[in-house]
Amino acid sequence: MALTFWTEQEFIKKDYRQTKLPKGDYENCRFVDCLFSEGYLDNQNFVECTFEGCDFTNANISHSIFNTVSFVNCKMIGIRFETCDPLLLSIHFEGCNLSLASFYGMELPQTVFTNCKMHQVDFSETNLRGSSFPETDLENAIFDQTDLEQVDFVSAFNFNIDPSKNKVRKAKFSKEGLIGLLKKYDIAVT
Repeated sequence: MALTFWTEQEFIKKDYRQTKLPKGDYENCRFVDCLFSEGYLDNQNFVECTFEGCDFTNANISHSIFNTVSFVNCKMIGIRFETCDPLLLSIHFEGCNLSLASFYGMELPQTVFTNCKMHQVDFSETNLRGSSFPETDLENAIFDQTDLEQVDFVSAFNFNIDPSKNKVRKAKFSKEGLIGLLKKYDIAVT
C-alpha cells in the first residue's frame, strides 16, 4: 500500500481516537487541537511539523519518524518515545505535559524542553548531552546512567540527580538547584 504525501496542510480540531490518522508522509504540516489519546499514531513520517494543543495521552507512536518536529502546549502523558524510529529524530517541546513519559535509552542530544511538566519521566540510559530544561518541572524524573554533560538545568526545578550515577560534567545548575544534586545525602541546606 502506497503512503500518501501531505505537505503544508493544516489539521484543526480533528479527532483521531477512533479513526486513525491516514498513514503517510507529513511535511511542513500543522496539527492544532487534535485528539490522538489512546489512539494509534504508529508508522507515520513527520518532517518539520508542528503539533499545537494536541492530546497524545497514551498514544502509540511506534516506528514513527519525528524529524524536526515541535510540540507546543500538548498533553503527552505516558508516551513511550523509545518506540519511535530513532532515524533523524529531532524533537522540541514547549509548554507540554510529558508526565509518565519514557525516553529510555534514547539519543536526544541538544533537545529543548521549555516550560514543561515532566513528572516521573524516565530518562534512564538516555543521551541528553547539551540539552536544556528552561522553567521545566522534573519532579520524580528518573535519571539513571544518563548522559547529562553540558545540560542546562539553570531554571529547571524539582529534579533529583545523583552525580555518582550520571554523567554531569559541565552541566549547568543554579545555586538554588544544587539541592537537587544532594538529595540522596538527606542533608538540610539553608
